Amino acid sequence: MGKIAFVFSGQGAQHVGMGQDFYHNIPAVKALYDSADAIRTGTIEQSFTGDGTALKQTENTQPCLYLADMAAAIALKENGIQPDGFAGFSLGEIPALAMGNAYSYEDGFKIAVKRGEAMAKASEGVECAMMAVVKLPTEQVEELAKPYDKVYPVNYNSPMQLVCSGDKEQLEALAKDVKAVKGRGLMLAVSGAFHSPYMTKAVEPFGKELEQFDVKAPEIPVYANYTASPYEGDPKETMLKQIDHPVQWTKLIQNMANDGFDTFIETGVGNTLQKLISQILPDAKVYRVEDMETLSAVLAELKV
Repeated sequence: MGKIAFVFSGQGAQHVGMGQDFYHNIPAVKALYDSADAIRTGTIEQSFTGDGTALKQTENTQPCLYLADMAAAIALKENGIQPDGFAGFSLGEIPALAMGNAYSYEDGFKIAVKRGEAMAKASEGVECAMMAVVKLPTEQVEELAKPYDKVYPVNYNSPMQLVCSGDKEQLEALAKDVKAVKGRGLMLAVSGAFHSPYMTKAVEPFGKELEQFDVKAPEIPVYANYTASPYEGDPKETMLKQIDHPVQWTKLIQNMANDGFDTFIETGVGNTLQKLISQILPDAKVYRVEDMETLSAVLAELKV
C-alpha cells in the first residue's frame, strides 16, 4: 500500500443527522461537538434535528459540516488509521488544515463559523447559484460558458464534471445549451456563487477575522484547492485565495497520486468525493466514512 489520504467533504453534501452516530459512540467526537456548541449555541441542534432548513444557510452549513468532517476523521484516527496527507473540497479544506495541525480543532471550528458568515453576507441580495455540468469534457463546458458574462467555471471536479457559479438566469440559459449537446446541468444545494468573483466581497472580512488566529504551516501535507499542491508559506494567504478562485480538484488528486497516494478516504458526509476520485484515478482505492457502519467497513478493508 502507498500513502493514505483523508479527503474532507464540501458544502452541498450536508444533511440533518450528519456526525450524530460518531457523537454517540466516539468520546473525542462528543467532546469536540460539546465544545463547539459552547462556542456557538445551537450548533448541535442544527446538525442533528429539524427539517434541514437551517442547514441550507451557508452561515450554518459550514460550521456544522466542519464538525461532521472532523468527526469521521477523528473516528478513523481513534481506530488506528494514520493518514500521510489531507485535502478538502472547498469548506473541507478547513478541517483538513485542522487535522494537519495548522491550528487547533476548536480554532478550526471558529474559522469555519467566520468563513460561513463572510460568504453568506457576500451572497445577500444577489440571485446567484451553482450548477454542475456532467457528461461533457471540461474544455467543452468552458467554451459553452464563454458567452455568459456572469457565469464562471469554478470547480474542476473530474475530467467530465465542471461546476459553474454565477447569475441564476444565465446558469439556466447555459443549462439549455448544455442539454443541446447532450450534457446535463444539475443545480447544487448551496446558497451562493462560491469560488467566483461573486465571493470577492467575502475575502476582506474573512481576512480580518483570520488575523485573530494563529495559523501555522501544516505539520502533515495539506493539498490546497487554489494551487493543487501542498500548502507552503503563510497558510492564511492561500485560505483567502480559495474563497474567490476555482477549486482545482482534478489536478490536486492527480498531484497526490504522483506523490505516492493511492488510498483515499472521504471523511464527512456522502460519497461525492469518493466518486470523483474514482473517475480521476480509476486504479486508486477509494473509501468513505460517515458513520459507524462505514467506519467498520473501512477498518475491515484496511485490516485494522
